[in-house]
Amino acid sequence: MKVVGFGASGSRSSINQQFATYVAKKLNEDATILHIADFPLPIYTIEEEQANGIPENAIALMEQINEADVLVISLAEHNGSYTSFFKNTFDWLSRHKAAVFEGKKLILLATAPGPRGGLGVLEAATNRFPRHGGEVIVSFSLPHFNENFHAEQGILQADKKQELEEALGAIISEL
Repeated sequence: MKVVGFGASGSRSSINQQFATYVAKKLNEDATILHIADFPLPIYTIEEEQANGIPENAIALMEQINEADVLVISLAEHNGSYTSFFKNTFDWLSRHKAAVFEGKKLILLATAPGPRGGLGVLEAATNRFPRHGGEVIVSFSLPHFNENFHAEQGILQADKKQELEEALGAIISEL
């Protein structure tokens, strides 16, 4: 099972990058971890696409996504939705291939320092990504990241840890 994970943020210190890495490695220690900041793209406009075509970085990122059986994406939330960095990346990917997540099983995560844990962006992605060919098999939010997550121990809140463990256990047995 080829697992690819990334945080949907351009920040190098993203808590969602940490969370995606943690979950992807729980599924498969050999998971490929991407930093979408390694695939910088110009701001999408139709004029940019007409003048220069699909950027090489969008094609390279799409190739990484195509190799996955399972994608682990932890979505950072800005003002209740995707970060502008991720939205721009997603726009370019969907211009290259509308079914960005075609045939992929998706584990959608979100975390934030606050009590909602990125629920707004998680809801948006859970509704949107199946329209781009993905099958959402897990949708999980971790509130209060700084209090509920430790780099070595993982999720500290017992009920949230159990909820995620059960969801991942079902996935592992399926694949």
